[in-house]
Amino acid sequence: MKNFIRSNISQESLALLLTQAPVAMSMLMGDEFRIRVANPQMLQLWGKPAEIIGSRLIDALPELEGQPFMDILSKVRTTGTPYKGYKELCYLVRNGEREKCYFDFIYAPIYNDDETEILGISVVATEVTDQVFAEKKLAETEYTFEKLIKESDYAIALYKGKDLIIDVANKTMIKTWGKNEGVIGMKLEDALPELKGQPFLDILKNIFKTGKTYSATEDEVFLERNGELQTSYYNFSYKPLFNEKGEVYAILNFATDVTEMVLTKKQLKTNEEKYRNLADSLPIIVWTADKDGNIDYYNKRWYDYTGFEGVDSRESATKKILHPDDQQRAQELWTSSKANKTNYEIEYQFRDRSAEDAYRWFLGRAIPVKDADNEVIQWIGTCTDINDFKQFQQQKDNFLGIASHELKTPLTSLKLYSQFLEKNLRKQNDDKNADVAKKMDDQINKLTSLVNDLLDVTKIQNGKILLNKSDFDFDELVQEIVTEQQMSTSHKIYVDSEKIGNIYGDRHRISQVMSNLIGNAIKYSPDSDKIHISAKATDEDCVLFSVRDFGIGIPADKKDKVFEQYYRVSGSKEHTFPGLGLGLYISSEIIKRSGGRIFVNSIEGKGSEFCFEIPKKHRSN
Repeated sequence: MKNFIRSNISQESLALLLTQAPVAMSMLMGDEFRIRVANPQMLQLWGKPAEIIGSRLIDALPELEGQPFMDILSKVRTTGTPYKGYKELCYLVRNGEREKCYFDFIYAPIYNDDETEILGISVVATEVTDQVFAEKKLAETEYTFEKLIKESDYAIALYKGKDLIIDVANKTMIKTWGKNEGVIGMKLEDALPELKGQPFLDILKNIFKTGKTYSATEDEVFLERNGELQTSYYNFSYKPLFNEKGEVYAILNFATDVTEMVLTKKQLKTNEEKYRNLADSLPIIVWTADKDGNIDYYNKRWYDYTGFEGVDSRESATKKILHPDDQQRAQELWTSSKANKTNYEIEYQFRDRSAEDAYRWFLGRAIPVKDADNEVIQWIGTCTDINDFKQFQQQKDNFLGIASHELKTPLTSLKLYSQFLEKNLRKQNDDKNADVAKKMDDQINKLTSLVNDLLDVTKIQNGKILLNKSDFDFDELVQEIVTEQQMSTSHKIYVDSEKIGNIYGDRHRISQVMSNLIGNAIKYSPDSDKIHISAKATDEDCVLFSVRDFGIGIPADKKDKVFEQYYRVSGSKEHTFPGLGLGLYISSEIIKRSGGRIFVNSIEGKGSEFCFEIPKKHRSN
């Protein structure tokens, strides 16, 4: 081409050719590189008007100062050797702004007719700025993508072509495979021969046909690590990558090791099955509920007893099986336990499907299972058949009631005889035998007290204990009871009482409660010599009466049991404190029926304070 131009084209013809060329071309003549020709494409490329033609290049484009192009032109003119530039950076002022541009260009010498002298330089240029920027952007994206893959905590790999060549694999994926970086560039089936016979290679090859993403959860895979074939579980996906023709050219593999989670779930499932089998073998009903109390499990005993199918909601089960008299009470107690995140315990009656209109007594219990933040995560409950126990208890109470009534008459006669005997012996100055008669009378009083307690319990359980309420002077009653108790004890009883005045209640029963609390305080503080009693009015128009001792106290886990029927002090001190364990139970029932409450504050080894609070005035139920 160079020889053709030298031999066949004049300078005028070359100038005409450059002017009409579809690419940016120009002719720069002489040592000063004056612009003789610059076609419209070149003027647009430079960002200059046609008036610059005839000017020196450095005058037309002063921004070339300090850039290498003027030196390159001079070298081409001197040596006659053309220069090819490829994606070279150039700063041009276009539309008043200095722009960063990139060009492909050729500087070629222009000779005179006899080829003895270089007259100028022809310039052919193509702007590739957008291409260069796109390539840089792509390179940056690829770098970012590669960096993201390498630094990711997820196992990531890229397989190219139908041979599944490992093009990229980050450290996490290589560690997952149990291999080293030497696998990169290898076929996947050669790098991981243990995949043969497993479904993964076929799945990958099929994606090249379907072009569809494949994903799996908790999938089992066997991988050879440290010379040993190990079982692992992964969540993974195979995502196809498409070229400009819409063809799959590579597959991107994301994977997460969930082996520990899967093994834990399997262990939990095994444990759950074991415990459910255990629950099914128990003779009691067992159930579980979620944190909101929605039942999600009953054991076999529930279905055997009820004949139900499926998992009934609490509301549905309540209506189907509970005695109508127990339904509201059970619901209120459950609502309170759920709101306060406390244990649930209740005795109620379940319908007995083996007999018509029959019910059996059950003891229902539930405990909340809590997390580290004291939030309920589950409820576990049981229902135990106590019908035989309740019947036995009823028979026992009936026997005690009958026995107590039968004992009361002979005890009354025996007491009269003992008092008569003591009186006559005193008259005969036989004080020794009179003292024996007096001791006999004291024992009769104790026995009478026990019989009276048994009668009270029977009345309470049969709902026959009645309160004969009237107005009475509370301060006078406190003084009367304290005086009476002080006469029979060496303990000093201190009273710190506000003036209460008249209240409305059963004077006899309230005095019974006071005597019981003071008597217990004396009995359970054998190593102390004082008792503190106080009474005061509250803001709720009630009277708060308390008895404080400095005795053995009550363990924290047993404070809630002291008001239960037949509860007694247990352990090493049981022999020291005799009794039936009925006094506090009777006292608590009297206070409840008086519209009040009874409670205890105690520290083991330091003493207890028993309190009751009752309204001063009549309150309708």
